[in-house]
Amino acid sequence: MAANSEVSPDGAITGPPEPARKNFMDRFIDSIEWVAAFFVGVVALNTFTAVFMRKFFAVTIPDYYNFGQFLLGILIFWGIAATSYRGTHITVDLVWANASPRYQRWIDIFATLVLLFVVSVQTYTLVDKVIDTRNSHIVTMDLGVPVWPFFLVSWIGDVSAVLLIAIRTYRLIFPSAWRWASSASPASAISPASHRRSSWSARPRCAR
Repeated sequence: MAANSEVSPDGAITGPPEPARKNFMDRFIDSIEWVAAFFVGVVALNTFTAVFMRKFFAVTIPDYYNFGQFLLGILIFWGIAATSYRGTHITVDLVWANASPRYQRWIDIFATLVLLFVVSVQTYTLVDKVIDTRNSHIVTMDLGVPVWPFFLVSWIGDVSAVLLIAIRTYRLIFPSAWRWASSASPASAISPASHRRSSWSARPRCAR
């Protein structure tokens, strides 16, 4: 008998049970995590290739440093989206761990509301950054690649984070309202807000 086989009540041997189907929210979160994982690989590959070529062939890849910075930013913003919904940020839960379940829930709600506010402000300032870099024609140092698409992809990740944090907040306040969504763990953290910048120039500038 196979290790994963089961025996039905009438004695028949059946195959392994089918895995539970993932709901929409689980699939959405998984897709966000795959995006973040993809950029982890791209950042690692970019760094490895640049170091390898410089070490053994004395060749410097054009704009490798700029690309590394922008890709790392994309990775961070998409990572915020996934970890915010599932509550897997690094947290200090000394107060939460010693509170009663009722107060734990209120601590979760308060922390998630703060997180929602901070990330919403961050998203607002980042869209200003996207528009500014596009209107300013900012390009990379060596290849002259426009910078604004990198900020746009980061902003999309931030928008996803706001949406998921809002859903998490709603589910914490109304725990029985979203039975179709996957459960979220009781942890939350605050991500740093990005700095707003507003300047305009008609000439192309290099990203530094």
